[in-house]
Amino acid sequence: MTPLVTPAIAGLLLGGSLIIAIGAQNAFILRQGLLRQHVFILCLICALSDAVLIGLGVAGLGAIISGSDVLIAVVTLGGAAFLAVYAFLALKRALNPSGMKAARSAPGSLKAAVLTCLAFTFLNPHVYLDTVLLVGGLSGRYEGTARLAFGIGAMSASFLWFFGLGYGARVLEPLFARPSAWRVLDGLIAAVMAALSVSLLIRFIAG
Repeated sequence: MTPLVTPAIAGLLLGGSLIIAIGAQNAFILRQGLLRQHVFILCLICALSDAVLIGLGVAGLGAIISGSDVLIAVVTLGGAAFLAVYAFLALKRALNPSGMKAARSAPGSLKAAVLTCLAFTFLNPHVYLDTVLLVGGLSGRYEGTARLAFGIGAMSASFLWFFGLGYGARVLEPLFARPSAWRVLDGLIAAVMAALSVSLLIRFIAG
């Protein structure tokens, strides 16, 4: 095993452990994958966004962000507001299954999907915590090309996960042929988004 393989694997495992969780991005990509709407471009946006943030963290930006109370406050409140709105929209869909039938027959616009995807990425403080601060901080254990390999490993985890989730969602398509399954999914999405929003507000108030 070459000296660069070990840090690359460490970065891959760390990135995978952080990203494989029920969160805003994952719920959105799962839903788009089930609808088969703009899957490639949305998965690419999520993976590239993670790669950029991980790169910035490995380059040392994490220390700068963690020291800015104003920046942290803006991202936290903005993220809480956005997640609350999306939770409301998901709950509205869950209570109105006829609206879901119309949504499946008429694909949403690419622009709206991209803007929503970007909002889930950059208005979520957890994204910065995982990519810039945590991955960036742990990359400090390595130097030179080993540190670069660690970062590339973490970036690779994002690409593997988002594309696997987006296109793998089609395996569940027979289950979601029933309107009740969509109601359950949107109900869960609403609960997750609301919980994340509340957690951000609690963190802001407590901080």
